[in-house]
Amino acid sequence: MTNDQGVGARLAAIAEAAGAVILPFWRTGVTVDVKADDSPVTEADRRGEAMILQALAADFPDVAVVAEEASAAAGGPPKAIASRFFLVDALDGTRAFVRGEAHFTVNIALIERGRPIAGAVMAPATGQVWFTAPQGALKRQAGEAGGSLVRVRSPSARLVALTSSAIKPEQEARLRERYGFSERQGMGSSLKLCVVAEGGADLYPRHGPTMEWDIAAGHAVLEAAGGSLTTPEGEPLGYGKADRGFENGWFVARGG
Repeated sequence: MTNDQGVGARLAAIAEAAGAVILPFWRTGVTVDVKADDSPVTEADRRGEAMILQALAADFPDVAVVAEEASAAAGGPPKAIASRFFLVDALDGTRAFVRGEAHFTVNIALIERGRPIAGAVMAPATGQVWFTAPQGALKRQAGEAGGSLVRVRSPSARLVALTSSAIKPEQEARLRERYGFSERQGMGSSLKLCVVAEGGADLYPRHGPTMEWDIAAGHAVLEAAGGSLTTPEGEPLGYGKADRGFENGWFVARGG
């Protein structure tokens, strides 16, 4: 498949299939291993990623892939990458997954020249899927055909911010002072980007480390829905930062 206009829909189908692989492990007391960076990994992460890599290799054989678990197994992500490649996080929110919470996602994004040009995010616990399309950003339930357009909401005087559920009070206070939001909701994984994209909140400020595969798919969906994701200073957040180990700096995602 080479037509970029159809990439988002194909990534959504792959993400749904990966979600079907992952979901049976949820709330089963799955064994948790610890990677070199002290982050958790389970058999659900590994099997979901293996399924995604196989599907991408079949459909996009000439496009490189940077995937979280493959990178960890190789001792780190690649030191160089082509200008066009996929970013894969088969299970974003592993800690929530292990705790039995619903805030975990499957994430696949296509990057070109540092920008996410197509992406899909799937929430296995709820069956929700968000993905890019020529007409914008679409949302559907797994197994449905097509999808419904989603858009960011217009700004209002009462801003709602999404943050990590584990944010400390002093961190919240600093973010509230900087961004002026009135209400905060805690939420895990890339779901925060999708909720902003569909108009459920106004912003998601992240003053802490993330990896490119954590946010690229949600970034693509958010932009397709009319939102933005930049550095706190308003500069573009680029992808393909192999010289930095594919680690992001601080960012803020905004709706309308």
